Amino acid sequence: MTEKSIQEYDDDMNTLLEAVWGPGFASPGGTDEVDLYLQGIDLAGASVLDIGCGLGGLDVHLVKQHKVGKVTGIDIDPGLIRRCNRLAEKNGVSEQTEFVCVEPGPLPFADASFDAVTSKDSIIHIADKHGLAADIYRVLKPGGWFAASDWLAGYDGKPSPEMQAYLIAEGFDFGIASANTYRLAMEAAGFEDIEFVDRNEWYRDEARRERDQLRGALYDGLESRVGAEFLEHEIDVWDKMIVVLDQGLMRPTHLRCRKPG
Repeated sequence: MTEKSIQEYDDDMNTLLEAVWGPGFASPGGTDEVDLYLQGIDLAGASVLDIGCGLGGLDVHLVKQHKVGKVTGIDIDPGLIRRCNRLAEKNGVSEQTEFVCVEPGPLPFADASFDAVTSKDSIIHIADKHGLAADIYRVLKPGGWFAASDWLAGYDGKPSPEMQAYLIAEGFDFGIASANTYRLAMEAAGFEDIEFVDRNEWYRDEARRERDQLRGALYDGLESRVGAEFLEHEIDVWDKMIVVLDQGLMRPTHLRCRKPG
């Protein structure tokens, strides 16, 4: 699964992310983005694997709005798994959800276990895109979809000084890769109907709105909960992220591909 991050999704980070992106979400767009990348895929009654379930909002949404039969969320952080279980119980979907703390490495499931695999902006933490694509292909049933969103690089090779400054400020062990790298990995795994929808233009505006909220309406409430030093650091992260978004170096993207039936 994922590799351990340098910075952790601790209580302060999760508090800030949910304040910006909504309860249960640690990445932008919330349920609207989920619905966009799942558009046209019928998941009613399906068994779904969520790689990097994070705060659990995606999993609750899959059950309540997409009528998934069973969603299995996996993460390497036991604290996040506990949060997911609490959110599922609060929303009355515990019977349709299972959250599993896993070790980094291959997905711990048998071949052809799931009708669909998804992830919301979590697989950036996995550096080996070819190994990831092959493993997703393995656990999918014939005809199953991989549909996700992720943070992609708008370049191949070494990051620019601006991108390096952002990555250092962010503090996570991102295994960021380009759309070309993802496509090659998906093709090598055997996937068909490979699609990418670039969301850079949308998020450039959203990121500014988020940064302005952190500086404005959200500031006092977050300062009292996470402290001024942490909050000011995260605002600086947003400033550096906006630079690389504008330069096209960071490209939020929807990814879809299908295992042949």
